[in-house]
Amino acid sequence: MSEKVFKKTDKIQIIKMAFWVLISAAFQAFALTSFSVPAKIYPSGISGLSRLVSDILKDYASLNIPYFYFYLIINLFLAALVYKHIGKLFTIFSVLQTTLVSVFSSFFPTLHILDDPLLIAIFGGLLSGFGVSLALTNGASSGGTDFISIYYSNKYHKSMWDYVFGFNSAIICVAGLLYGWQIAAYSIIFQYASNTIVSKMHKRYTHQAIIIVTKRPQEVIDSIFKNVRHGITKISAQGAYKGADETMLYTVVNSFQTTEVVRYALEGDPKAFIETRNSLRVYGNYYQKPLD
Repeated sequence: MSEKVFKKTDKIQIIKMAFWVLISAAFQAFALTSFSVPAKIYPSGISGLSRLVSDILKDYASLNIPYFYFYLIINLFLAALVYKHIGKLFTIFSVLQTTLVSVFSSFFPTLHILDDPLLIAIFGGLLSGFGVSLALTNGASSGGTDFISIYYSNKYHKSMWDYVFGFNSAIICVAGLLYGWQIAAYSIIFQYASNTIVSKMHKRYTHQAIIIVTKRPQEVIDSIFKNVRHGITKISAQGAYKGADETMLYTVVNSFQTTEVVRYALEGDPKAFIETRNSLRVYGNYYQKPLD
């Protein structure tokens, strides 16, 4: 690929990322202003913490400071802490996303779309989770705990879910103590709906094992290596029915790469037998593609 084409591709990718970050921020801001805020429901992460701090200052100290100020300041602080350890482009677009959420939240009107707090919690959570997922699947994030989680996941190749869950639980407990446990219950539903969407759409830190049985192992290996950087183990095998010599190839990839790896394998051997399965956890020298 020539340098000219490479630069053009980079520009196209950056424009695409900017577009999806814009849409992501709009969804998240809409979920906050028209679902979370009217029902006094607390979302997860830094947005929930910012809402809670803003409400406490307003109700107990008569200080009316909009929550999106806290949201932006905390996110900028966390970005400054971890930007050296995660991708620069990723950090820039994540900061852009959180900034846009703050700006949109200050301008979007509060729409009372639903009256039932249960429906508000469910649909608001789904919209919020969808917005966060759009950022995560397009090379950015919604900042906050995402910064810490992604730094931790990149370093240790495992989820930080337990710690994030503890942080969110603390927010809910404080909200329950101060504003009633019914608010806390609806906040749990909101967060659960949001996290469910994110876990379904974002596959960067989940893995799948791929087993390929082929008579053309080198062609399959070459086809995969041209496109994906993951190790492959070769195992000599023999077909039980015909007794023919075969080769079994074994590799582990990120879940979002499974479809393309299978496609590359079939390009090397259209008659290959391929099985994929979920891999709970990976230890050892596993290559995780860095964020840009």
